[in-house]
Amino acid sequence: MNSEAKRAVVLLSGGLDSATVLAIARSQGYELYALSFSYGQRHILELDAARRVAASIGVAAHRIAAIDLRVFGGSALTGDMDVPKGRSADDMSHGIPITYVPARNTIFLSFALAWAEVLGSSDIFIGVNALDYSGYPDCRPEFIAAFEKMANLATRAGVEGRQALKIHTPLIALSKAEIVRKGMELGVDYGLTSSCYDPSPTGAPCGECDSCLLRRKGFSENGIDDPLPYRRAEDGAQA
Repeated sequence: MNSEAKRAVVLLSGGLDSATVLAIARSQGYELYALSFSYGQRHILELDAARRVAASIGVAAHRIAAIDLRVFGGSALTGDMDVPKGRSADDMSHGIPITYVPARNTIFLSFALAWAEVLGSSDIFIGVNALDYSGYPDCRPEFIAAFEKMANLATRAGVEGRQALKIHTPLIALSKAEIVRKGMELGVDYGLTSSCYDPSPTGAPCGECDSCLLRRKGFSENGIDDPLPYRRAEDGAQA
C-alpha cells in the first residue's frame, strides 16, 4: 500500500457484498483495515471466507472482534430458531425476517468507529443494501445517515475536529446483479466468499435461505454460474 494512502475501516463478513465493498475501497486508493466479527453466528464458517478474501484483495490489517450476541438471542442466526428456506421474492419484500440480528449493524459500526479513531481514519465502508436486503432495518439509508451524525458527536477525534467521519455505502442502491457485475469488474474471486445462513459443516451453501437465493439471483441475472458448490442441484445451482 502507498504510505500516503488514506486509511479505511471496512466491515468484512466474508460474504459477496462485503468482498465487493473491500474491492471498491481498494480501487479508490484506500489503505484497507478489515474488521470481522465472531458474534455467535451459526454460520461462523464465514470467518474463514473473510480471511481468504482479506488475503486475496490485500489489507494492511484484518481484525476479528469476538463478541457473543447469543446472550440476547432473538434471531435465527444466533438462537435455536430454524433459518427460513425457499421464500419467494414477494415473501422477502415484506416484513423483517427472523434472520435479523437485533442491532447488529449498530454494534458493528460502533466497533468500526472505535478502530477508525485509533487509526486516524475518517472513512468506514459497509456493504448494506436497500434493494435486495431482506427487510433489515439497519440496512436503510436513514439508519446510516443517523449513525454517521451520531458518530461525529461521539468521539474525541470528532469533538476536537480531527475526524469528520464518513460512512461509505457503495452498494446501497445496487441490485444483487449489479453488485456481482461490479465485483467481477474489480477482479473479486467470489469462489472465496460465503453467503449462506445455514451452510453444511464443510461450508457448502444450502441454496435455499434468503441469502443464497438472492446471491443465486445475482449471478443468474448476469448469465454466469455462482462458483460455489451448493448442496442441492436445482434451479441452475451447482451440485
